[in-house]
Order: sequence, then structure tokens, then C-alpha cells
Amino acid sequence: MSSALMNGQAGWSSWPAPAKLNLFLHIVGQRADGYHLLQTAFQLLDWGDSIRLRVRADGEISRATELPGVSLQSDLCLRAAKLLQEHAATPLGADIAVEKRIPMGGGLGGGSSDAASVLVGLNLLWQTGLDIDTLAALGLRLGADVPVFVRGHSAWAEGIGEELTAITLPEQVYVILDPQVCVPTAELFRAPELTRNTPRGTIRGLVSGELVANSFAPVVRARFAAVDAAMHWLDRFGESRLSGSGGCVFAAVSNIEAANAIAQQCPPEFVVHVARGINVSPLLKMAHEFSVAG
Repeated sequence: MSSALMNGQAGWSSWPAPAKLNLFLHIVGQRADGYHLLQTAFQLLDWGDSIRLRVRADGEISRATELPGVSLQSDLCLRAAKLLQEHAATPLGADIAVEKRIPMGGGLGGGSSDAASVLVGLNLLWQTGLDIDTLAALGLRLGADVPVFVRGHSAWAEGIGEELTAITLPEQVYVILDPQVCVPTAELFRAPELTRNTPRGTIRGLVSGELVANSFAPVVRARFAAVDAAMHWLDRFGESRLSGSGGCVFAAVSNIEAANAIAQQCPPEFVVHVARGINVSPLLKMAHEFSVAG
């Protein structure tokens, strides 16, 4: 195994789980089964969680780190490992440790990205040999955002978020504010005031800067004062936007120096992150490195 993958502890390997931003998000309709149809653009970031994996011979799937507020039954990493184990019919198991940086309930895709990194990493470690399409299909069973992290490219998305077209986005610098509130996505989808018939946009509209609105933003701002305050503060430096269903908000800035200067002024009630948009996930690069190293 490549030394770049090893973290100095016997048997463990480390896999990146990048965060994402939704540069815009339109809810454009609703399916007969109740699922909402949307359009969005996923921008991957050069910042996120880290997943450590260690293969077990006894077939057990074990969580090596506690995640406050996340039960064993709802842990997406454990569910991803078990789903892959069952699909591939492998006798192997794994210990899974998560170094958490992405805030939970922040709309930055932390749980989905973690699950994707487990799928990609264990597919290689267990030598199950599944292709990227199969892994993405397994990921979709865990959540609509998981496939974009499995495929590892910034993307235009439609359907319930699973119809992905890889796109190349300007690698801008972003200031991200975490108002430290966990926004429940299911509650937002049920909100009677949520607009469910936003006109469809185009990739050309995204590139031209016309598409920046998030259908969830009015609902979240009305229900969560801290998110509204974060957006008001960030509007002083650029056009603030909500990522996903919130509650983290972000603004694009001209360069890293400007981003750091804004971050230094951040009020104490918010947690601030500075990150750069990337088009290819570090997970994809790590998987390639692993495959080449054999």
C-alpha cells in the first residue's frame, strides 16, 4: 500500500472526504412518490473530513470513533460499509474512524461524503472490484448526495440530485460561515411555504452568474435567526448564499488573502472556514494512487 495512504498506525489507511457547496438550488417539481425534483451545481472543496479504515478478517463492521448525536443505526459510514459488504458478498469487515470537520446539518454534505469515502476506500481495500457506476448506485441507496462524492467531480445535478453531469467550475475561494445550528432537511421539504415550482435553469445560466438562488433560503432564514444573521453579515463582503438545505452560508471572494481578511473579522457566534473550490475530488486522486501502487 502507498505510504501516502498510511497514517502511521498499523493497518489503518486514511481517505479524504471533501465538503461541497451548492452554488444554487432550485426545486422544480415533485414526483408522484413525494420526492422533490431539483436542479443544483455541486462545487467540491479542498477541505473536509478524513476517514480512517482498517480491514478486519472477522467480518465485523465497527465504529472506532464516537459521533455525538449519531446512533449506530443511522451512521452513514457503517451503513455504507454494510451495504458494500452485502453487495460484494465479502467475508471481510472493517474498523471505521471519522475525523469530523464538516458541521452536521450544515448543508455541506459531510455525512454523504463520509459514506462515499467508505464505499470507495473499502472497495479497494477489500478488493471487491466494483466499478464507479456500481458504487454510485449503492451510494444513491444511502442518500441523493452520495453519488457526486463517489464520482469525485464537481457536477450539475438534476432529478433528486442523482442525475449528474461533470462540469468544470472556476476554482474560486469561498468564505463559509457556520451559524452552529443543525437544520433538519426533512422539515424543510414539508414546509408549506417552500416554493416547489421554480423555473428550470441551464448550465449556461450558471456560468454567466444568473443562477445563485436557493429555494430553501427564504424558509431557512425565516425559521433560523442565526442563519439569517450570518447571511446579513456575509453580505457585507459579497453575495451570501445558503448551501443545500443549510444552515452554512458562503460567499465567493477574489483571492485567499481577501478570504483570510474576512475570516479574521468573523463574529464569535459563527465558525468560519476558508476553502477553495476544486473540480476533482482528492478522494478520486487517492483512489487512483492506491490502484497504481497496487
